[in-house]
Amino acid sequence: MSENKKQVLAFDFGGGSGRAILGRLEDGKIRMEEVHRFSNDPVMLNGTMYWDTLRHLFEIKQGIVKAKQKGGFESIGIDTWGVDFGLIDEHGDLLESAVHYRDDRTVGMQEEVFKAIPREEVYNLTGLQFENFNTIFQLYALVQKRPWILEKADKLLLLPDLFNYFLTGEKRAEYTMAATTQLLDAGKKEWSDRILEALRIPKRIFPEIIPSGTVVGNLKPDVCEELGVEPAKVIAITGHDTQSAVVSVPTQEKEFIFISCGTWSLFGTELSGPVIGEKSMACDVSNEGGYGNTTTLLKNIIGLWLAQESRRQWIREGREYSFGELEEMALGAEPFQSFIDPDAPEFVPAGNIPERIREFCRRTGQKVPETVGEIMCCINQSLALKYRYALEQIESCTGRHYPVIHMIGGGIQSKLLCRMAAGANGRKVIAGPVEATALGNIAVQMMAMGEIKDVKEARRIIAESETTYEYLPQDVEKWDAAYEKFKTYIH
Repeated sequence: MSENKKQVLAFDFGGGSGRAILGRLEDGKIRMEEVHRFSNDPVMLNGTMYWDTLRHLFEIKQGIVKAKQKGGFESIGIDTWGVDFGLIDEHGDLLESAVHYRDDRTVGMQEEVFKAIPREEVYNLTGLQFENFNTIFQLYALVQKRPWILEKADKLLLLPDLFNYFLTGEKRAEYTMAATTQLLDAGKKEWSDRILEALRIPKRIFPEIIPSGTVVGNLKPDVCEELGVEPAKVIAITGHDTQSAVVSVPTQEKEFIFISCGTWSLFGTELSGPVIGEKSMACDVSNEGGYGNTTTLLKNIIGLWLAQESRRQWIREGREYSFGELEEMALGAEPFQSFIDPDAPEFVPAGNIPERIREFCRRTGQKVPETVGEIMCCINQSLALKYRYALEQIESCTGRHYPVIHMIGGGIQSKLLCRMAAGANGRKVIAGPVEATALGNIAVQMMAMGEIKDVKEARRIIAESETTYEYLPQDVEKWDAAYEKFKTYIH
């Protein structure tokens, strides 16, 4: 690596694809270069939906080789979605590929868990929003249906920790990922003995929890020999992609609200500690771990999954539209005609989302959207109104007012969604950066390496590195009226 390019290598895994990105500081800005991109496809086997974990490792190695050809790197950081994990046996081998969070093994598991430990107690300990895919429900499915695999397991490693282990041989649990499991005591920031004992989940399989930004180790000699690289540091960055994105919110304000837009929409704010009580439980908000042992109080909302899966359905029907074309058709539809609750259970599984939207509207006595444009308009305005619902809940729990909403992530490429978010919430929206997760990943590595002082400086640098766009609220009275109607359709 040339001396004037102190580069780091970020791997950013999403639900549909992954990327390897080199980052470096240059003239006070973070410069990024994508060196490898790959598809991330689930694999069905005997009725179970898996991630292709070994393929993930192959793609990581490909990214390392390509990064070496682009000048090399001093460290590696990996982020993924939360909750999913691999199990390692006593010999250090992977017992099976990680199971996909959309697999149906967790159906009915919430009810089973709450027979063993009350729902209120789980929330008061973990402060986490209840979702069928949370690690707690995945593990209890194993306790009930496949206990032998837990008996064979020596360690459970959430996905970024699993990849770090493949590269270094070190088994650790990074804080932001541990906080997605609903097995972490939010106050003590340690694994909850009470929950693990109640659910008969062996505590021995859980590794030591380490802070975000900890150097886990160096690339193993066999990996270096295989790939022809030097033993770079592997850093447990903010492994949960949401928390990497939060690091990149381009603000110097201590109190801010954000929407991280992608397949999921994560709506929240950064706090010094958890907010857990009757109100937060009634709102079903999550207290997730953030960089620097902060707490991110947020709502997990289905996001662009609705548009992505609708597009896949239309492609299956022989109608292949770009996202730009879908947005144009949505603009041509008459607004405020029909609404859905984006988080209704029927919208979670893959399949014919447009028909499920029509059925939701029939069932609730609304105008049924028939055209592609009407479906897309319904999706976008329903998301924007669900953001308002989440904003009211967050403000109620914190007792604070947030005059500006920061929208970050790939979803902000939809100008329609940004405009609708501003109108629905009656707040100015600042959109950017698009590459929020990768920037946060890179920034945490640079903080760990001493290149950036702290998160405040990281956010300042990111603000100067990226272009942002402002959207002012329009048609506020129409949005207010639409919101009153929308609230009647929320589960």
